[in-house]
Amino acid sequence: PARPDVVVALLVDLVKPLGAFDRISIGFPGVVRRGRVLTAPNLGTADWQGFTLAEALQDKLGKPARMLNDATVQGLGGIVGRGLECVITLGTVMGFALFDRGVPGPHLELSQHPVHKNETYDEWIGNAALHKVGAKAWNKRVRKAVGFIATLTNYDTLAIGGGNAKRLDFSLPARVRTVSNEAGITGGIRLWDPLLDPLFVAEDTLALRVA
Repeated sequence: PARPDVVVALLVDLVKPLGAFDRISIGFPGVVRRGRVLTAPNLGTADWQGFTLAEALQDKLGKPARMLNDATVQGLGGIVGRGLECVITLGTVMGFALFDRGVPGPHLELSQHPVHKNETYDEWIGNAALHKVGAKAWNKRVRKAVGFIATLTNYDTLAIGGGNAKRLDFSLPARVRTVSNEAGITGGIRLWDPLLDPLFVAEDTLALRVA
Protein backbone atom coordinates (compact mmCIF):
# COMPACT_ATOMS: atom_id res chain seq x y z
CA PRO A 1 0.00 0.00 0.00
CA ALA A 2 1.30 3.45 -1.00
CA ARG A 3 0.51 5.21 2.28
CA PRO A 4 1.80 8.78 2.68
CA ASP A 5 4.29 7.87 5.42
CA VAL A 6 5.77 5.08 3.28
CA VAL A 7 6.04 7.26 0.16
CA VAL A 8 7.58 10.19 2.04
CA ALA A 9 10.20 7.93 3.62
CA LEU A 10 11.11 6.46 0.23
CA LEU A 11 11.36 9.90 -1.36
CA VAL A 12 13.67 11.10 1.38
CA ASP A 13 15.93 8.09 0.75
CA LEU A 14 15.91 8.72 -3.01
CA VAL A 15 16.95 12.34 -2.51
CA LYS A 16 20.01 11.53 -0.34
CA PRO A 17 22.47 10.75 -3.17
CA LEU A 18 21.41 13.71 -5.33
CA GLY A 19 23.64 16.32 -3.68
CA ALA A 20 22.85 19.92 -2.73
CA PHE A 21 19.60 21.56 -3.78
CA ASP A 22 17.63 24.71 -2.92
CA ARG A 23 14.01 23.89 -3.77
CA ILE A 24 11.64 20.94 -4.08
CA SER A 25 9.21 20.55 -6.99
CA ILE A 26 6.53 17.86 -6.73
CA GLY A 27 4.32 16.47 -9.48
CA PHE A 28 1.56 14.44 -7.83
CA PRO A 29 -0.84 12.02 -9.61
CA GLY A 30 -4.13 13.48 -8.39
CA VAL A 31 -5.91 16.70 -7.53
CA VAL A 32 -3.85 19.02 -5.33
CA ARG A 33 -4.41 22.55 -4.05
CA ARG A 34 -1.87 24.71 -2.26
CA GLY A 35 0.29 21.81 -1.14
CA ARG A 36 -2.57 19.58 -0.04
CA VAL A 37 -3.73 16.35 -1.71
CA LEU A 38 -7.45 16.17 -2.46
CA THR A 39 -7.55 12.94 -4.47
CA ALA A 40 -5.10 10.19 -5.34
CA PRO A 41 -7.03 7.83 -7.65
CA ASN A 42 -4.11 5.48 -8.28
CA LEU A 43 -2.55 5.55 -4.81
CA GLY A 44 -5.62 5.32 -2.62
CA THR A 45 -7.59 8.51 -2.03
CA ALA A 46 -8.75 7.45 1.44
CA ASP A 47 -5.16 7.41 2.72
CA TRP A 48 -4.05 10.57 0.91
CA GLN A 49 -7.03 12.92 1.14
CA GLY A 50 -6.05 16.07 3.00
CA PHE A 51 -2.38 15.08 3.30
CA THR A 52 -0.01 18.08 3.09
CA LEU A 53 2.69 16.42 1.04
CA ALA A 54 4.54 19.63 0.17
CA GLU A 55 4.78 20.54 3.85
CA ALA A 56 5.85 17.02 4.81
CA LEU A 57 8.75 16.97 2.34
CA GLN A 58 9.64 20.54 3.21
CA ASP A 59 9.95 19.55 6.88
CA LYS A 60 11.90 16.36 6.13
CA LEU A 61 14.32 17.92 3.63
CA GLY A 62 14.63 21.43 5.01
CA LYS A 63 13.92 23.26 1.74
CA PRO A 64 10.85 25.08 0.37
CA ALA A 65 8.47 22.87 -1.64
CA ARG A 66 5.80 23.45 -4.26
CA MET A 67 3.39 20.86 -5.66
CA LEU A 68 0.99 20.64 -8.58
CA ASN A 69 -0.60 17.77 -10.49
CA ASP A 70 2.04 15.72 -12.32
CA ALA A 71 0.62 16.35 -15.80
CA THR A 72 0.54 20.07 -15.01
CA VAL A 73 4.21 20.01 -14.01
CA GLN A 74 5.16 18.16 -17.19
CA GLY A 75 3.00 20.58 -19.16
CA LEU A 76 4.85 23.58 -17.73
CA GLY A 77 7.98 22.20 -19.38
CA GLY A 78 6.31 21.49 -22.72
CA ILE A 79 4.08 24.49 -23.42
CA VAL A 80 5.11 27.65 -25.25
CA GLY A 81 2.87 30.04 -23.31
CA ARG A 82 0.58 31.19 -26.11
CA GLY A 83 -3.18 30.72 -26.34
CA LEU A 84 -5.04 27.77 -24.86
CA GLU A 85 -2.68 24.81 -24.57
CA CYS A 86 -3.66 21.28 -23.56
CA VAL A 87 -1.30 18.56 -22.35
CA ILE A 88 -1.98 14.86 -21.96
CA THR A 89 0.47 12.27 -20.69
CA LEU A 90 0.30 8.64 -21.77
CA GLY A 91 1.86 6.41 -19.15
CA THR A 92 0.54 4.06 -16.52
CA VAL A 93 -2.65 6.12 -16.86
CA MET A 94 -3.57 9.34 -18.71
CA GLY A 95 -2.67 12.72 -17.26
CA PHE A 96 -4.39 15.94 -18.31
CA ALA A 97 -3.64 19.64 -17.91
CA LEU A 98 -4.89 22.86 -19.46
CA PHE A 99 -3.03 26.19 -19.71
CA ASP A 100 -4.20 29.67 -20.68
CA ARG A 101 -1.32 31.87 -21.88
CA GLY A 102 1.18 29.88 -19.86
CA VAL A 103 -0.79 29.74 -16.60
CA PRO A 104 -2.34 26.45 -15.41
CA GLY A 105 -6.11 26.43 -15.43
CA PRO A 106 -8.22 24.64 -12.82
CA HIS A 107 -7.22 20.99 -12.73
CA LEU A 108 -9.77 18.66 -14.32
CA GLU A 109 -9.51 14.93 -13.64
CA LEU A 110 -10.39 14.05 -17.23
CA SER A 111 -8.62 10.72 -16.77
CA GLN A 112 -11.41 9.67 -14.39
CA HIS A 113 -14.19 10.67 -16.82
CA PRO A 114 -16.03 7.96 -18.79
CA VAL A 115 -14.99 7.93 -22.44
CA HIS A 116 -16.26 4.60 -23.82
CA LYS A 117 -19.15 2.67 -22.30
CA ASN A 118 -18.18 2.41 -18.62
CA GLU A 119 -14.44 2.87 -19.16
CA THR A 120 -12.58 6.00 -18.09
CA TYR A 121 -9.70 7.49 -20.09
CA ASP A 122 -7.33 5.78 -17.63
CA GLU A 123 -8.88 2.42 -18.36
CA TRP A 124 -9.34 2.99 -22.11
CA ILE A 125 -5.90 4.30 -23.10
CA GLY A 126 -3.73 3.61 -20.04
CA ASN A 127 -0.80 1.21 -20.12
CA ALA A 128 -2.96 -1.78 -19.13
CA ALA A 129 -5.20 -1.14 -22.14
CA LEU A 130 -2.18 -0.95 -24.46
CA HIS A 131 -1.06 -4.41 -23.37
CA LYS A 132 -4.59 -5.82 -23.38
CA VAL A 133 -5.75 -4.72 -26.86
CA GLY A 134 -2.39 -4.33 -28.62
CA ALA A 135 -0.64 -1.36 -30.21
CA LYS A 136 -2.87 -1.09 -33.30
CA ALA A 137 -6.18 -0.91 -31.41
CA TRP A 138 -4.63 1.28 -28.70
CA ASN A 139 -3.44 3.81 -31.28
CA LYS A 140 -6.94 3.91 -32.74
CA ARG A 141 -8.29 4.68 -29.28
CA VAL A 142 -5.73 7.44 -28.68
CA ARG A 143 -6.59 9.05 -32.00
CA LYS A 144 -10.27 9.08 -31.00
CA ALA A 145 -9.39 10.46 -27.57
CA VAL A 146 -7.43 13.31 -29.14
CA GLY A 147 -10.52 14.17 -31.19
CA PHE A 148 -12.76 14.09 -28.10
CA ILE A 149 -10.37 16.37 -26.21
CA ALA A 150 -10.22 18.79 -29.14
CA THR A 151 -14.02 19.05 -29.11
CA LEU A 152 -14.10 19.44 -25.32
CA THR A 153 -11.39 22.10 -24.92
CA ASN A 154 -11.02 23.82 -28.33
CA TYR A 155 -7.30 24.03 -27.63
CA ASP A 156 -4.90 26.02 -29.77
CA THR A 157 -2.24 23.35 -29.33
CA LEU A 158 -2.08 19.90 -27.74
CA ALA A 159 1.15 18.39 -26.40
CA ILE A 160 1.38 14.64 -25.77
CA GLY A 161 3.98 13.37 -23.32
CA GLY A 162 4.54 10.36 -21.10
CA GLY A 163 6.39 7.11 -21.67
CA ASN A 164 3.86 5.71 -24.14
CA ALA A 165 3.93 8.78 -26.42
CA LYS A 166 6.70 6.97 -28.30
CA ARG A 167 4.18 4.21 -29.12
CA LEU A 168 2.06 6.52 -31.29
CA ASP A 169 2.17 5.37 -34.92
CA PHE A 170 -0.36 7.66 -36.63
CA SER A 171 0.10 11.10 -38.16
CA LEU A 172 -0.72 13.66 -35.53
CA PRO A 173 -3.40 16.21 -36.43
CA ALA A 174 -2.54 19.86 -36.96
CA ARG A 175 -1.70 21.67 -33.71
CA VAL A 176 -0.77 18.40 -31.98
CA ARG A 177 2.81 17.41 -31.11
CA THR A 178 4.71 15.13 -28.75
CA VAL A 179 7.06 16.36 -26.02
CA SER A 180 9.98 14.68 -24.28
CA ASN A 181 9.74 13.30 -20.77
CA GLU A 182 12.47 15.80 -19.90
CA ALA A 183 9.65 18.34 -19.82
CA GLY A 184 8.86 16.98 -16.36
CA ILE A 185 12.24 18.30 -15.17
CA THR A 186 12.02 21.69 -16.85
CA GLY A 187 8.41 21.95 -15.66
CA GLY A 188 9.65 21.43 -12.12
CA ILE A 189 11.94 24.42 -12.60
CA ARG A 190 9.10 26.54 -13.99
CA LEU A 191 7.03 25.70 -10.92
CA TRP A 192 8.99 28.49 -9.22
CA ASP A 193 8.24 31.14 -11.87
CA PRO A 194 6.86 34.23 -10.03
CA LEU A 195 3.98 34.20 -12.52
CA LEU A 196 2.69 31.10 -10.69
CA ASP A 197 3.00 32.51 -7.16
CA PRO A 198 -0.79 33.01 -6.73
CA LEU A 199 -1.30 29.24 -7.08
CA PHE A 200 0.57 28.68 -3.83
CA VAL A 201 -0.76 31.52 -1.66
CA ALA A 202 -3.01 30.46 1.22
CA GLU A 203 -6.73 31.15 0.82
CA ASP A 204 -6.84 33.49 3.84
CA THR A 205 -3.96 35.53 2.39
CA LEU A 206 -5.80 35.84 -0.92
CA ALA A 207 -8.91 37.04 0.91
CA LEU A 208 -6.88 39.73 2.69
CA ARG A 209 -5.41 40.90 -0.63
CA VAL A 210 -8.87 41.21 -2.19
CA ALA A 211 -10.21 43.10 0.83
